[in-house]
Amino acid sequence: MQGYILHTQSVKDEDLIVYILSPVQVIKSFRFYGMRHSNILSGYKIDFELEENSRFLPRLKDVMHIGFSWILDREKMIFWQEFIKLFYWHLKDVEKIDLFYYELLDECAKRFEKQDCKRVIVDAYLKILNYEGRLHEDFTCFACDESITQNIVLVRAFLPAHIKCIFGCKFTCEEIYDFYKRKNSSHLSDESIDKLYKIIKEGF
Repeated sequence: MQGYILHTQSVKDEDLIVYILSPVQVIKSFRFYGMRHSNILSGYKIDFELEENSRFLPRLKDVMHIGFSWILDREKMIFWQEFIKLFYWHLKDVEKIDLFYYELLDECAKRFEKQDCKRVIVDAYLKILNYEGRLHEDFTCFACDESITQNIVLVRAFLPAHIKCIFGCKFTCEEIYDFYKRKNSSHLSDESIDKLYKIIKEGF
């Protein structure tokens, strides 16, 4: 079985509780004497086995790390772990999930090798909002319920608003419309990417 480590939590002595995103579920598992085994960190992709326990969580065993080509790039790893942390908080109370989330992480891990990390994350975030039916493409201000025609402010989850209604990151309607249509941020300036990434760090 394979999956991405979303979060690790130390418990008594050297044991760990490990949250893993598999293709079909978020697994909460237990690693006995976790600190004495090979390191497993948030963001790592692993191959593993589970040993069921009727009294407690399934035990994580036979863990093998599946490396990325950029795993030793400190800057990329920081971006990756920040992104994974957002995934954890978004999915931590979910058990069964769609394959979409696992495949999205696979795609992002591959794109991290050659593309700008922030742009990869911005594109992935948009895909999540779109997949979950939370992408507001009609540009109606969530504060006053009126249409937005020129400049637009986006807040957490890319909720749109008028500049006069909400303080936040400002964009032109045209650049955001193109971004939503293309589902790709390649046409956006670095400044716009920085602003979108700042919004993403607030949470899914």
